[in-house]
Amino acid sequence: MDFKVPDMSCGHCTSAIEKSVKSADPAAQIACDLDTRMVHIDSALRADQLSAAIKDAGYKSTAA
Repeated sequence: MDFKVPDMSCGHCTSAIEKSVKSADPAAQIACDLDTRMVHIDSALRADQLSAAIKDAGYKSTAA
């Protein structure tokens, strides 16, 4: 699943998002692209659960 995260702009941002998603699903595979501000997540969780995890990290996201 892909999420657009407009406020993701640095390594700290990606680290916070990865940590939050991994706390919700330790088996998740996450790829963050700062240039496009997209996050790709392979997870057993639903999109709304992943969006909530990104929000818990302090970032708004929209499914792409």
